[in-house]
Amino acid sequence: MSEATGEQRKPGRVLDLERREMPVQESDERIRNFDEVALGYPTELAMAEARRCLDCKKPRCVEGCPVSVNIPGFIRELAAGSPERAIDVLRSTNLLPAVCGRVCPQENQCEALCALAKRGGTVAIGRLERFVADWAAARHLLKPPACQPSTGLRVAVVGSGPAGLTAACDLLRLGHAVTVFEALHEPGGVLTYGIPEFRLPKDIVRREIDTIRQMGGEIVTDFVVGKSATVAELREEYDAVFIATGAGLPWFMEIPGEELVGVMSANEYLTRVNLLKAYRKNAATPVPKARCAAVIGCGNVAMDAARTAKRLGAREVHIVYRRTRDEAPARLEELEHAEEEGIIFDWLTLPTAFHGDEGYLTAMTCQRQELGEPDARGRRSPVPILGSEFTFPVDLAILAIGQSPNPLIRTTTPGLETTRRGTIVADPETGRTNIPGVFAGGDVVTGQATVILAMGAGRKAAASVDAWLRTGEWALPPQEAPRAEDS
Repeated sequence: MSEATGEQRKPGRVLDLERREMPVQESDERIRNFDEVALGYPTELAMAEARRCLDCKKPRCVEGCPVSVNIPGFIRELAAGSPERAIDVLRSTNLLPAVCGRVCPQENQCEALCALAKRGGTVAIGRLERFVADWAAARHLLKPPACQPSTGLRVAVVGSGPAGLTAACDLLRLGHAVTVFEALHEPGGVLTYGIPEFRLPKDIVRREIDTIRQMGGEIVTDFVVGKSATVAELREEYDAVFIATGAGLPWFMEIPGEELVGVMSANEYLTRVNLLKAYRKNAATPVPKARCAAVIGCGNVAMDAARTAKRLGAREVHIVYRRTRDEAPARLEELEHAEEEGIIFDWLTLPTAFHGDEGYLTAMTCQRQELGEPDARGRRSPVPILGSEFTFPVDLAILAIGQSPNPLIRTTTPGLETTRRGTIVADPETGRTNIPGVFAGGDVVTGQATVILAMGAGRKAAASVDAWLRTGEWALPPQEAPRAEDS
């Protein structure tokens, strides 16, 4: 135990409840660039924040982490002045600490269970994770994890997003040969095409993914499972298959005018910007340059789309949401950043039609709402206010109201059990589907969720794949697998 940690446990010691704030770009500057908004802790600030940790005997923060990071362990090393040991602790359970430190909703997970939470002084776990990962990367200290001797067994991982990458890393550590198949021309899944550069720089994603290759894993791009090869064909070639294709099929509202040029999904918009490098100056990427953009929805994806449109030159950007700020599913930090950047929030507002001229979007009609009784999830349901319709000019409308899994795997894998929402039925603790040797996890099972939850699913599935490959036991009755719509 470090001297600093021992100090924290002395009876009568005054708790440090002052959470250290992380420097960020000024809002009027950052809306003109795609550089990262959050600048990270300088070393002195990181050390001061780490020393606030109580190093609890029973750390509940670990219980809140889907990949079971040894949070007190890495913070203890950092507080003792050893970030080089802190990164080893972090990467023993998490291949993507620089990613998680930037995009995970720690405030609802590990930090929510911090011993200081009741006093309003939670430790900034995510920011410390980011600091340690960036510190180690800057000094070229990111060594690939050690792998057990080869088992001679081969696993196909379908999808290179958070669930697939996590499973691939764990399976390589366990000695299995792994091939990751990615449909697009660059791996990373939502980390690459879904999250903007100003929140998650792509160089960081590539750096983390390179660890898979350094461990001996193979990544095959431009390979669409369901077309290039079916799951059944992969199963003939590999000893096990893990499906981690995410939820990339966007939802639409099915209102008049959705076919107009200028109406698109957030998935398409962000993919064009991220994967085709529209964030670079003078890029030739075919992305609409809006005067007035409207983003429908109020989750993290909506924040990303709205803030991206602002950076691409839109004079006015609206987020149109049928509930209020209190019900918004986006992270509070993302909401606040959007507000600081001049995004206009139209609360209690629901689009009812898009209008155009010669096939191009020119305006949107909306109806005011009021909140009624809570829905099945406890959120108050919006109720239309009769006669409250209004129309305003927009030339870009981005729908960010949710996504489902692409149906390609489902429709090309006979016998695979799925739900009415198109998600794959798989046991949440093992990832086992109703087809022996075929596992699934992440958003393709749960529907659209968070990066860290997908990583947690990848970790559980990898352990289950390993157990099955070593024992040959397949014990899960398919009918016992919980269905996504029941969760």
